[in-house]
Amino acid sequence: MTAAEILSPLSAPLTTRAPSLETAGMTKEFGTFTALDGVSIKVSSGSFHALLGENGAGKSTLVKCIMGFYTPTRGSVLLDGREVKVETPRHARDLGIGMVYQHFTLVPCLTAAENLVISRADAPRVFDWKSEKSKLEDFMDRMPFRVRLDMPVSSLSAGEKQKLEILKLLYLEQRFLILDEPTSVLTPGEADEVLGLLGEMAQRGEVTVLMISHKFREVKAFCDSFSVLRRGQLTGSGDAQEATVAEMSRMMIGDTEIRARAERLKHNEKPTVLEIAGLTAVDEEGLAAVDRVNLKVKAGEIVGVAGVSGNGQSALVEVLAGQRQIQDGAIFIHGKDFEPKRSDFDRFKVFGLPEEPLKNATVPRMSVAENIAFRSYDKPPMASLGWWFSPGPMRAKAKELIERYRVKTTSPDSPIEALSGGNVQRAVLARELSGDVDVLIVANPCFGLDFASVAEIRSQIMEQRNKGAAVLLVSEDLDEILELSDRVAVMSGGTISYVAPIEKTDRNTIGAHMAGH
Repeated sequence: MTAAEILSPLSAPLTTRAPSLETAGMTKEFGTFTALDGVSIKVSSGSFHALLGENGAGKSTLVKCIMGFYTPTRGSVLLDGREVKVETPRHARDLGIGMVYQHFTLVPCLTAAENLVISRADAPRVFDWKSEKSKLEDFMDRMPFRVRLDMPVSSLSAGEKQKLEILKLLYLEQRFLILDEPTSVLTPGEADEVLGLLGEMAQRGEVTVLMISHKFREVKAFCDSFSVLRRGQLTGSGDAQEATVAEMSRMMIGDTEIRARAERLKHNEKPTVLEIAGLTAVDEEGLAAVDRVNLKVKAGEIVGVAGVSGNGQSALVEVLAGQRQIQDGAIFIHGKDFEPKRSDFDRFKVFGLPEEPLKNATVPRMSVAENIAFRSYDKPPMASLGWWFSPGPMRAKAKELIERYRVKTTSPDSPIEALSGGNVQRAVLARELSGDVDVLIVANPCFGLDFASVAEIRSQIMEQRNKGAAVLLVSEDLDEILELSDRVAVMSGGTISYVAPIEKTDRNTIGAHMAGH
């Protein structure tokens, strides 16, 4: 290819139609580590293309090369069949390539209109707001969805903020849209609305969409094609409507053995084990983070707590774990007062798997064996005479649990921070589930994990339920809630707004309550 055929971003003409985009032999090396190895994908004009792969597969590295955050070691980007040099994110924008990130990039104190106008490269120092607002209204009239232009971004819902992020790209005339897990902050209804409208725009040839996602339901519902990365290499691609979920999963995980999920055993009516009564706690500003929450969990039951992030779920888990002070209300186990402290955790057989266990449930620099011993280091056979600690029994117990729970570690003496996320989860589960469990509290247990770890952990949770444990599952993954729960409770505005048996509700009803309707 001659130099004249390689377009510079600033000389490339902006297109008003949906472009195609290809990566050709895209390779990115970080020292001796190869994050991308000769990846070639093609996203056709006007298509809605899914980019699939587990954490660490290379998805983020690939889109960062496309967006100009990284300079590839080898390989190229082709836009409408012509090679382009994307040296910076601004160059990508000049070419009509835009990205919606997992976290919002809006200025909260400014209005939606102000956020749109200041995003322009040619934004003036002094705005003629009468003229700008008229142009923005004309722009909104041409868009498939709207947001309130005069409202501060801080007052918009998560769904409205996500819509505004997408509208910002369209306002900047970006026609190739990269969406990074775009529905993680949306209710099911909002997710379906946004993806459906973008799908319609793609069908009309107005935009091309490349979506990073781990939700097969959305891929099957909205995407027409897909590509799969594993360990930095392209392992498959095809028609998203013709390929089965099992086929796409196999491309993602290869020959990794996946544990079959434990079957849900039927129980006769069981007594209430965990009761949360009028529980109230405040946040750092003194406002109610948990607001008079009432909930009961029976033996042999999983109650899933669903909700959009930031509605009090994390605060509820912190209260139950003793990490946030109770302002009012009470917790009962088997009808008796429970205080979230170590003695009561032991007495009532309460165990848990908090969110981000490496941060919240381990001491990273201590060994795997030491972390596994946290619940039993002061009990026989690890301790005698109430104070004499014996490292031999601790290490022997750790080796047994490492094997039973299939924790992949070079040694029980390795620091737990050296383990992968999935193996940290397994090590914490080994510690928490190795004895009798009456109450199990888990929060987002599978976030960011590989397929094999997800299957293993969900099976462990179901097995505890089958053994008679009362399980409180707090998760922002509605698919996980629907798969595991016997009953679902929706948390909105710091309180429980809806409770129903899983067989008497559905995704749309749950989503409506998550949105506060």
